[in-house]
Amino acid sequence: MKILSAAQIKALDAFTIENEPITSIDLMERASNQFTNWFCDQFPDTQKKVYIFCGMGNNGGDGLAVARLLHQRFYNVVLFICKFSDKGTDDFITNLSQLPPTSELPYFWIEGQPPFPIIEDGIMVDAMFGIGINRPISEKWSGFFNHLNQQNIPIVSIDIPSGVHPDRTTHSVSIHADYTLSFELPKLAFLLSENEKRIGHWELVTIHLHQHFIEKAATKHHYIDLSFIQSIIKIRNKFDHKGSFGHALMIAGSKGKIGAAVLASKACLKMGAGLVTTYLPPCGYDIIQQSIPEVMALTSEDENHVTPFNLDKKHNAIGIGPGLDNNKLTKSTLINLLKEATVPLVIDADALNIIAEDLGLLKKLPAHSILTPHPGEFKRLFGTYTDDFQRLEAQREIAKDLNCYLILKGAHTSIAAPDGNVYFNSTGNPGMATAGSGDVLTGMITGLIAQGYSSLHASIFGVYMHGFAGDLAIANEQSYESLLASEIIDYIGYSFKEL
Repeated sequence: MKILSAAQIKALDAFTIENEPITSIDLMERASNQFTNWFCDQFPDTQKKVYIFCGMGNNGGDGLAVARLLHQRFYNVVLFICKFSDKGTDDFITNLSQLPPTSELPYFWIEGQPPFPIIEDGIMVDAMFGIGINRPISEKWSGFFNHLNQQNIPIVSIDIPSGVHPDRTTHSVSIHADYTLSFELPKLAFLLSENEKRIGHWELVTIHLHQHFIEKAATKHHYIDLSFIQSIIKIRNKFDHKGSFGHALMIAGSKGKIGAAVLASKACLKMGAGLVTTYLPPCGYDIIQQSIPEVMALTSEDENHVTPFNLDKKHNAIGIGPGLDNNKLTKSTLINLLKEATVPLVIDADALNIIAEDLGLLKKLPAHSILTPHPGEFKRLFGTYTDDFQRLEAQREIAKDLNCYLILKGAHTSIAAPDGNVYFNSTGNPGMATAGSGDVLTGMITGLIAQGYSSLHASIFGVYMHGFAGDLAIANEQSYESLLASEIIDYIGYSFKEL
């Protein structure tokens, strides 16, 4: 699914109006009906007051239409119009004229100065500013926005919380929504952690904007959805055998961290790799043989750490990093691997930390290798950035410069490709912020590369399935607090069935 800029979304609306064809006011009515249907499902109690705050642009026009529609469904609507300018847009004026008589649905004008309206128990709907906002909220209105944010009731924003910029960092005050219902396509701002408290929980509904425009629109930002994942899954054939699905090598583990090697290796197998060999120190040999009898084990010369070895060219994919620890022997092993490897590497955890101490190693990566840092590792590798948008651009440029795939793990894990495209994940939950979760992802991606998936598809598919398995674990038996990394592996099979 494409993520378009604010300018492109405006052009998409205009294209839909011209080519469907449909009038602007009717398209607004379509959007307002979709919001109203969703709102009624989420908040079915018609006795609670619904405080709707509208601006004087098209987002405000949506709010006026929603007020009318909720009133028709017998909700107790209290409507406020914020006088941000002297004149509203044409569609705002039309929807204002279509409100029921003020005896049935009274509305109140707000000038931005105290005293502010008293808000009792109920639900607030924010329709003051949409994606067209191009400047910070003025000082005159900042106090009013803060007043709304301080009310102890849910806030629901139409399309985007007022004051939030869809394409760049929001520095000034904005509405802090609990829920945001957006239309057709996600906004880039929704996917970055700095906006978590502004956006809240967000969902999409379609208003059937013109698909031809969307298909032709150029963008570097994409949101991974189910249909794309289903389009890249390799289907197994009757006469396939284990050799058809590749041989993966996992380089992992050190004394006290053999569990990381177990998790990564098992995840690699569960994602479908035909064969998995794990190279680890002798202190982990019995553990991995007993934990995963399907995995073959090779051991290093040092009892507690991996050491350099002669790389067998039979391996189709190599993952390195989980539980390695960081010492001279491990660093030598990584340097030796970078010299000898002829296939893309999946690099995580302590292997990333070793590279962070010697950034020259980045230039030795085999083409299309995959780096999987969490935010702390990303900072150690590539430095700090003033905001998430700046870091995103840096991530994109680094992937291009290194000819690698750079996966920044998080709530909407982002995958930067060498061609400049960035893909955001749509699965996963807070329960996956647990020890070993990253090791599982490393194994999953390595297993996909072993089967012949490209580095791009392995990254996208692996990240999506990792989150999907975590979501199924939560849906079926676990809580955010109790989820273990090993339980993510347990649900990989169920995830394939669902797909």
